[in-house]
Amino acid sequence: MTGSASQGISQVAVVMPAHNEDQHIGKALAALRTAADVLQREHPEVPARITVVLDSCTDRSAEIAAAYVAGDSRFSSVNVTLRNAGASRGFGIRSALASRHPLDAASIWFANTDADSVVPANWLSRQVELANHGADAILGSVEPDPEDVDPALLERWLELHPFREDHQHIYGANFGVRGSAYLAVGGFPRLRAHEDKVLVERLRGRGFRVVATDTIRVLTSGRTHARAPEGFAAYLRTLRAGLPAAERTATELPTPTG
Repeated sequence: MTGSASQGISQVAVVMPAHNEDQHIGKALAALRTAADVLQREHPEVPARITVVLDSCTDRSAEIAAAYVAGDSRFSSVNVTLRNAGASRGFGIRSALASRHPLDAASIWFANTDADSVVPANWLSRQVELANHGADAILGSVEPDPEDVDPALLERWLELHPFREDHQHIYGANFGVRGSAYLAVGGFPRLRAHEDKVLVERLRGRGFRVVATDTIRVLTSGRTHARAPEGFAAYLRTLRAGLPAAERTATELPTPTG
């Protein structure tokens, strides 16, 4: 749209919001470290920084994140009390942009994921490759973790979300955007859910190039107890409600008490 897409990526900033994710965040951070290692090996000229936005955490999430911050200079964490996924993502991106000159926005890439998700090893290197070929935003695919979702529910989900290039789905757990494009449309809205979808609609409306791919598939939690009112877990709960009675009973999961 603006010609900024022709500018190569010189830095990657990963933003990962977390709210009481101590059961998942360790695996999420380990996967991000591996992805950053691969990026460093394949694109040594493109440094990566990973910011964990700890939003109103009362469990061990901060402690687990602190271990990564202490052991790897690419990691940092910040504590907020926003209780809002869109606001947390936006805060993380603003923190990363604060250290950059405004003219550099076209060369910084923001990679977004969630603290209950595991990114593949090529997650960052592939995004840089696609961005350097003209993408302003990248929509990756996700797969519910077979270890914590009932087979009947997983089968139904896979029927509705086939893995392919140029898919139509938008997931905050697997989303990348060029800094200049992000700023041009006003960034993530302060929504508890669908902040990713609203942002993508704005990008498309302004003519930015949005690329959907299955080459960086993320494994995400298959839990059905929702943190956000209309988030991924809530969607899985809706799918479960639509299963035949026998299969729906099989997918019932205990509701956490904490």
